[in-house]
Amino acid sequence: MKAYRATGSFPSGKRSQEFTLDFVAADEEDAWHRVYSNFGSRHGVPRRFVKIDSLVEIDPSDSIAPVVVAHFRGN
Repeated sequence: MKAYRATGSFPSGKRSQEFTLDFVAADEEDAWHRVYSNFGSRHGVPRRFVKIDSLVEIDPSDSIAPVVVAHFRGN
């Protein structure tokens, strides 16, 4: 598993909400899927409306996201 950081935007009402999301995924394809499913489940936004500007692999120690910290604790 690797740590990734996604940045982009999605529509929220009449405005566009920007986001930065750190998470853990098996590979880049899984990372894309996790971003889309996150906004679909939490915000009800269809995949076609989520605009991902960048998706990069990061060093887990650069993240403060609880899910990343917990996954790589002890490594």
